[in-house]
Amino acid sequence: MNERRLIESRLPLKEISEQSAREKSIRHGHISTLHIWWARRPLAASRAAVFGTLVPDSEENYKLVQKIVPWEAVKDGNNEAILEARRRILEASGGKPPRVLDPFSGGGAIPLEALRLGAETYAMDLNPVAYLILKATLEYPQKFGQPGSRPVPEYIRAKDREAERGAFEVEGPWERAYRENPLATDVRYWGEWVLERAREELAEFYPPDPDGKTPVAYLWARTVTCTNPTCRAEVPLVRQWWLAKKKNKRIALKPIVDEEAKRVRFEVVRVKEGETWPDKGTVHRGNAVCPVCGTAIPVENVRREARDANWGERMLAVVLVGNGEGKEYRAATADDEAAFEGARARLAELEAKHEGPLTLVPDEPLPPLGTLGFRVNNYGIKTWGQLFNPRQALALVTFAKWVRKAHAEVLRATRDEAYARAVGTYLSLFEDKLVHSLNSLVRWISQTEAHANTFSRQALPMVWDYTENNPLALIGYLHSLANVIVTCTTTSESADVANVARASAARLSFEDAFFDAIVTDPPYYDAVPYADLSDFFYVWLKRTVGHLYPEHFRTPLTPKAEEIVQNPVRHGDHERAKRFFEQMMQKAFSEMHRVLKPEGRATVVFAHKSTEAWETLIAALIGAGFTVEASWPLHTERPGRLRAQRSAALASSTFLVCKKRTHAGRAYLNRVLEEMERNIEPRLQQFWENGIRGADFFMSAIGPGLEAFSKYAEVRRMSGERVSVGEFLDEVRKIVLRFVLKRIFGNGGREASVDAPTQFALMALWSYGYELPSDEARKLAQGTGVELHELGSLVRVKGEKTRIQKAAERVRSDRDFGLPRTEGERIPVVDALGRAILLLTKGREAVAEYLAAVGHLKNETFWLTAQAIAEILEGGDEGRALHELLAYRDNFPAPKGIQASLFDRKG
Repeated sequence: MNERRLIESRLPLKEISEQSAREKSIRHGHISTLHIWWARRPLAASRAAVFGTLVPDSEENYKLVQKIVPWEAVKDGNNEAILEARRRILEASGGKPPRVLDPFSGGGAIPLEALRLGAETYAMDLNPVAYLILKATLEYPQKFGQPGSRPVPEYIRAKDREAERGAFEVEGPWERAYRENPLATDVRYWGEWVLERAREELAEFYPPDPDGKTPVAYLWARTVTCTNPTCRAEVPLVRQWWLAKKKNKRIALKPIVDEEAKRVRFEVVRVKEGETWPDKGTVHRGNAVCPVCGTAIPVENVRREARDANWGERMLAVVLVGNGEGKEYRAATADDEAAFEGARARLAELEAKHEGPLTLVPDEPLPPLGTLGFRVNNYGIKTWGQLFNPRQALALVTFAKWVRKAHAEVLRATRDEAYARAVGTYLSLFEDKLVHSLNSLVRWISQTEAHANTFSRQALPMVWDYTENNPLALIGYLHSLANVIVTCTTTSESADVANVARASAARLSFEDAFFDAIVTDPPYYDAVPYADLSDFFYVWLKRTVGHLYPEHFRTPLTPKAEEIVQNPVRHGDHERAKRFFEQMMQKAFSEMHRVLKPEGRATVVFAHKSTEAWETLIAALIGAGFTVEASWPLHTERPGRLRAQRSAALASSTFLVCKKRTHAGRAYLNRVLEEMERNIEPRLQQFWENGIRGADFFMSAIGPGLEAFSKYAEVRRMSGERVSVGEFLDEVRKIVLRFVLKRIFGNGGREASVDAPTQFALMALWSYGYELPSDEARKLAQGTGVELHELGSLVRVKGEKTRIQKAAERVRSDRDFGLPRTEGERIPVVDALGRAILLLTKGREAVAEYLAAVGHLKNETFWLTAQAIAEILEGGDEGRALHELLAYRDNFPAPKGIQASLFDRKG
């Protein structure tokens, strides 16, 4: 099939984006509950991308995408729309399932959807943790979970008899469940077997209260010693005091200071509605305050004490359940501490007796200082095992032991090595879910009365006060695994499975022109240190199922030499790391180019805020021989995330649709620019109408521009110099800037009169908010015709981040901002706006006098800019001030003359 594909012509962006964002809150049966994998693509977007890549453009196929992207289309098995999508894919590929490759499969979303849509699916990843996730998502459910595929074993029938249900003539729930999905049922059965045996060994270390209530969590704080020589009190590092902070439930810790004994104890108190309570604890950004004497302890001292192994930890409170009225709280007692010390002693006994090639508790090292996303190693934490307190470590090594024994029991009962390995693998993933929740980096969230995920973001930052969960109360994790198995089983009605391999994308083992399509989500430059993060789980998987996959778990930590990531720590410096990433990515794309059929398509997902990252990706794509045919921005995050965080993070992923370049010709920039303008303008209009704004808008424009630029092996200027990818991106930025300014100021040509600093401020605030990457700020400034250093106090550059300064901040750093220093000087609109909102406190007359003096009182561009920035900064203090200024516009008194006081250098 060489006709134009659906994804090259059109996609229902709104529906795909809405369903992708909605999917973030779906848990039951979703693969995200199987095992964490960072930056996993939404299933809805993956499904749309695979389908759109494989079928021709038509109105019927466009409408079908709208039907297949909702979760309801797949949550209870594939509905009629999915089956129709399969039929159309098969028809488009001549009656034979098309071969689809994802060489960077990661968490398995894209290959799972390719399998669901009937493709002959090939999934690869270099990482052993990802490899197990792929086996558990794409192979084991489909192969071993089909209804009636295995005889019901005696231990399942015995389970029903134990429940006294076997006396009835109808099949009991365990036997019926086994017939419906043997794999899911066995995982549940053997998981409960593991849990019961672990409970027998661990129950004494998690004792219930005398009234029968069960502790589900213990809240801890790390401690340092006060630096005041006359105090030297133990200082608990507590972020905030709330335990439950809900509308009708306000419970907090109250520190009680004994100044004479130089000690703090804690009480749990109920805070009345309307009663103020301090949100701030004893530590902020690592800087601590002693609650006894008030001495400030800088973060450097905290780190030093931690690195010298002189800091400690203290149990503060216990979270309980048991009376059906929700969670309850009490202060930690001596009995709680005794139970914990008992666990410490038991762990020491086990370690003394332990023999084997691996330590009982992982002693493998954390990545070196400076590794992207890692902060814990700044505090003396050198091994993975040090992330777990003694009771957590005891629980995990106990569960790991019984996971290994469960596999042996399954093998003994079934005499089926492949099946026993599958069951054992899911039990190891159950252990990983415990590892994820049972470590000293888990926060307590008072608003939800629940613990946060360790990887709430793609990093391991230091956590000062943490939650120690009771693993014996986490049986829900087991049921979530079984639910995912059931859901994944329905992707294929037969035992057809994807071809899963652990291999490098830079060295594919397939013959030339093997695949009909490639759909993939490659690494995002320096965004996610996958291998370093996955070591968190790898060290435990070695201890549970490493012996079942010896060829994949033979290295001390995950393989990193060939991982395609921009990591200066690994490669020596930023430039070498950048070159490594680009070279390896080009190797991967060249291999993709080689194994793709001449008429095939490659759809590449990318989401990164840095144009430097885009530059390396684009250079690799073009260098490998691809040309971009289309691009689509999809919002994959929940609404409000971008502005709520006021960061440069993207809410969108961009799908780049590529095919093999048919000629290696050369073009000149003027011709390419004309084509870029024709491509970009209508697509920007479409993106604008779909509500795409900010940084997403610029990134979305890269694709349409690439459609012209990537047609050619090289683009040159008339003078002969080759146009780099960076220069191409500069041209895209200029086109976007002109488009946005026209939308802000209308089509009357007024945007041409906007001064460069104001253009910069508009685009920076609109695209990123107050903070943006310094490299992007520099390029954005150049696109408006000004250098970053010429913007004065408007910007504050600090390393890799640049901040757009608020008016009040500018007064402190530049007393002259917004004021003419020479007669006839034209004050930039953005400066005049800042000075005007500061003058609001002096009254409307002062504002009117100032704006008249600098020539902006009757300047329509000034007021349109004020309106635009007010809308961009909606809800912020400057946004509110600008709305107030706009409200006065038609009610300013006539200026009576320039007041000298307006121009005093004190602001």
